[in-house]
Amino acid sequence: MLLSENRQPRALPTPENGAMDLPLDPDSCYRALASRDARFDGRFFIAVRSTRIYCRPICPAPTAKRENVSFYATAAAAQETGYRPCLRCRPEAAPDSGAWLGVANSGHSHAVSRALGLIEMGALDEAGVAALAERLGLGERQLRRLFAEHVGASPLAVAQTRRVLLAQQLLRESALNLTEIAFASGFGSIRRFNEVFQTLFKRPPSELRHGPGARLAPGRAGEVSLLLRYRPPYDWPAMLGFLRARAIPGMEQVDDEQGGRYARSFSLAGRQGTLSVSHAPQQQALQVSVRCEHLAVLPLVIARLRRQFDLAADPELIAAQLGSNDGLMAGLVQRRPGLRVPGCWDGFELALRAVLGQQITVGAAIQLATKLLARYGEPLQNVAPEQPSLQCLFPRAEALAGQDLSHLGMPRSRAATLAGVAAASLADPGLFERQASLEDALARWRALPGIGDWTAQYIALRQLREPDAFPAADVGLMQAIEWLEGSRPDAKQLASRAQAWRPWRAYAAQHLWAELAEQAPR
Repeated sequence: MLLSENRQPRALPTPENGAMDLPLDPDSCYRALASRDARFDGRFFIAVRSTRIYCRPICPAPTAKRENVSFYATAAAAQETGYRPCLRCRPEAAPDSGAWLGVANSGHSHAVSRALGLIEMGALDEAGVAALAERLGLGERQLRRLFAEHVGASPLAVAQTRRVLLAQQLLRESALNLTEIAFASGFGSIRRFNEVFQTLFKRPPSELRHGPGARLAPGRAGEVSLLLRYRPPYDWPAMLGFLRARAIPGMEQVDDEQGGRYARSFSLAGRQGTLSVSHAPQQQALQVSVRCEHLAVLPLVIARLRRQFDLAADPELIAAQLGSNDGLMAGLVQRRPGLRVPGCWDGFELALRAVLGQQITVGAAIQLATKLLARYGEPLQNVAPEQPSLQCLFPRAEALAGQDLSHLGMPRSRAATLAGVAAASLADPGLFERQASLEDALARWRALPGIGDWTAQYIALRQLREPDAFPAADVGLMQAIEWLEGSRPDAKQLASRAQAWRPWRAYAAQHLWAELAEQAPR
């Protein structure tokens, strides 16, 4: 429970336990506030009754008296109760407290987790709560009750807070004009944008453009740059190395200049664009630049990048739990603090990549993907002068369904699987979205011809962001154990060994893959 029936705060995740369903301890929260303990930044928010403002635990403002503050586990809960974001500590700049998203793999917590993910991906921008509940297989009243219990705010309040905080960030960090910011942050109209800010802040949006927080350099026409925060540490070299090894020429590019940069082309809602991601360690953030003529897709771009770069992870919590029951994993997490599980940009794209990679090396899979892109990819209409190597978009399902792809140099069975996945994706647009449970999703994918448990687990790990997905039949994982311990387990033995790594088996797999990538050249 996050809130009691009378809406009093009752739950707080801590660095020690990381759970969202434990009672909030107001005294512990106040001690964290008084000490400005950065470990709690983003884990809860402080609402000051006298000012009607909510802040981060690290806010530099003088500490309010204990009797004047309340504590909320989410910004949406504080905002729905009538508090407005602090203009000094900027709640929109807090790291995402997403360690609780998806930790539970069954039951109502999983349903809430999936709902929050769908809201972040824009599910309430064009449809209502009833449509969201239907996608989840729940009644609307049940969904609202679950949100009050687990989040402390309604689904609409979560979506509204998401828009407000993104708009506030763009006001501070970008040179976009107010009209561009309104649509780029997900508001349907300028009027609604102005109304919300006038109601919440008692001032127009234009007055919020000044204040603390360095503004990024103005972008080119149709381009916006902003910072996406994470909870440190972050192993950026490992993330960049993973993406470099799998980059498809013509669609992706990885540069090593100035700490490294990842760039790719994309198409969302019929809008083409390009983006680049680099590391800003001093701000504990990734700096993202998005170039698109229609910046209304920006919230969806941000949501996908948060998933792809695993920005909701709590590395200290994950490392502590992974290393608590297994000496091997304890050593690996100590060697690579801040290692993330790389996600993906698009579920359909990842599924095809996974099929292409069945029983061959990563390099061979990229060669096949390059041929697929050259033959069936969609040309990028406006190639950015600063990114001339980005020429194509990944093939759409319509271009591949029913095609004989064996001419690309792969077995006919695998070519048939690619075409079959494309046809299935057309028939079921939600094929690669979260289901009622991990097992439900795995079962749907395994029912497709040519998709076995390895491929299904891999898709769950990188697309659904399931922290406990684990492809026990992966040869690389077995090889890594052999490198480290001298004997090679089979799939059954590895699955048994991995029970000690739950509920973070996906991160355990990533540590083993990282170790194998480092050891193999030797």
